[in-house]
Amino acid sequence: MLVAAAVCPCPPLLVPEVAAGAAPELDGVRAACLDAVAVLAASRPARLVVVGPGGPGEPELFPQGSPGSFRGFGVDLDVRLGRGGTAAGTGGKALPAALAVAAWLLERTEWAVAPVEGVAVGDALESGRCLELGRELAAGDERIALLAMGDGSACRTLKAPGYLDERAEPFDAGTARALGAADAAALAALDAGLARELQAAGRASWQVLAGAGEGAGLRGQLLADEAPYGVGYHVAAWS
Repeated sequence: MLVAAAVCPCPPLLVPEVAAGAAPELDGVRAACLDAVAVLAASRPARLVVVGPGGPGEPELFPQGSPGSFRGFGVDLDVRLGRGGTAAGTGGKALPAALAVAAWLLERTEWAVAPVEGVAVGDALESGRCLELGRELAAGDERIALLAMGDGSACRTLKAPGYLDERAEPFDAGTARALGAADAAALAALDAGLARELQAAGRASWQVLAGAGEGAGLRGQLLADEAPYGVGYHVAAWS
């Protein structure tokens, strides 16, 4: 059963070493993410599942200790999923960028509360499959916490990665309301096609959360809702 959830954006710029001189621009979002992860720790789960954007095809699983790196962004920084410092030389398949950002957040909170596993979901994964996966993760009596990584639309301004699309702002506003209200039904109803057009990489993660959160009776709190680079960044905590 789902006992807590956190929603965080996943741009590598969230890591100060990657952002370099631009790091202060995301200080508020970064602090909100750490607060959201702290809610997960406070729930004392038996297991934490991190869900984030990945490659195409079926969901891909990453066990605790899976390594990640920000070397592709010009930064000599390695992480691993779960407790225990960095992952240099540990082997195993590498985490996709979104899960590497999650691993970085967990290290900042010195996560040692429960075992951690990752699930990467592609933006082509159908809504029904996302909901099914969430239900599977939350099935049974085991206390599960979920960290859903993903960005909102990338079309909020002329300089945004996807250029300006007038549909982007209302899409992000509706998503933010649903996340802040822990409204699983509203998240389940997100239009996957529209999300792809708006380059909203978090849609699949949010719908996995929706499936896991059905009937859980959790209350939500929206901790941040910003678009500093023309990309929607939402942070929320459910408990």
